Amino acid sequence: MWIGIAFALAAGLMWGLVFVTPLMLGDYPPLMLTIGRYLAFGLIALPLGLLDRRRLAELRGVDWLQALKLSLIGNFVYYLCLSAAIQLAGGPLPTVIIGTLPVVIAIIANLRSHQSLPWLKLAPSLLLIAAGIACVNQSELDALLNSGDGDLDRYLLGALLAVAAVVCWTWYPIRNADWLLAHPQASPRAWATAQGLMTLPVALAGVALLYGAQGLNLPLLPAGFELPLGPRAAPYIGLMVAVGLFSSWLGTLCWNEASQRLPTALVGQLIVFESLAALAYAFALRGEIPPPLTLMGVMFLLAGVIWALRQR
Repeated sequence: MWIGIAFALAAGLMWGLVFVTPLMLGDYPPLMLTIGRYLAFGLIALPLGLLDRRRLAELRGVDWLQALKLSLIGNFVYYLCLSAAIQLAGGPLPTVIIGTLPVVIAIIANLRSHQSLPWLKLAPSLLLIAAGIACVNQSELDALLNSGDGDLDRYLLGALLAVAAVVCWTWYPIRNADWLLAHPQASPRAWATAQGLMTLPVALAGVALLYGAQGLNLPLLPAGFELPLGPRAAPYIGLMVAVGLFSSWLGTLCWNEASQRLPTALVGQLIVFESLAALAYAFALRGEIPPPLTLMGVMFLLAGVIWALRQR
């Protein structure tokens, strides 16, 4: 169990990086960030696929189809919504909206899983996590209203896109855990690589879409944006390779390891590590210390996770 928790923590630390990448590349549209990240993930998966070729050969057509679905919804659609939400509303708000995932996933997993935890044992943990999310969200709303120069419409659109990202990432870990629990002999590393390989054709289709749209003068990219690498090629390539390797492949590998060791209702709550890491990175990028209400929210989040672990 503790090995599973350590893997979930490692996954959260690496996934938190994707929340600050859109802020560091604010002059790149979300579609470029999404295609770049998963093109890098797919290319990284190619040599890894050679190392795991025997394991990958054991996968059936239905397994590859499931890997494609997971990659499309849990990777492309999720990150497109998330990166757009972050660029519209800033880092902390989408982070705390994504932070509802531990509550949402735990409830859904508990309703449908044969490993369900008793509701009376699960409820205090969920309430603590929900209270932590509410504190952080209230802190960000107060900061926006007090700043006087915030765009409330952009903020609300960012919030809606973050909710769409929550829907995608509620579906992904539950279905991913279902497959892993149904295939206990499967290698979590090979399954992460399989998902990476399935992102490559989708990313290449995205590249073709960008060039096609530019040729037809369709407004998929800002006016004057130069393909293929945009205005800051070196930072773009470096960050895409970093998130492709660490956040996509290695993060997925760690999460697969955790999903094979822990009940779905519990591992769903451990996604809180992603939110905590993303908050820490966002405030570090701002060069600010989190306000007291945000810190209180973080304490509630941690208390909720600790309570859930003690119940197991």
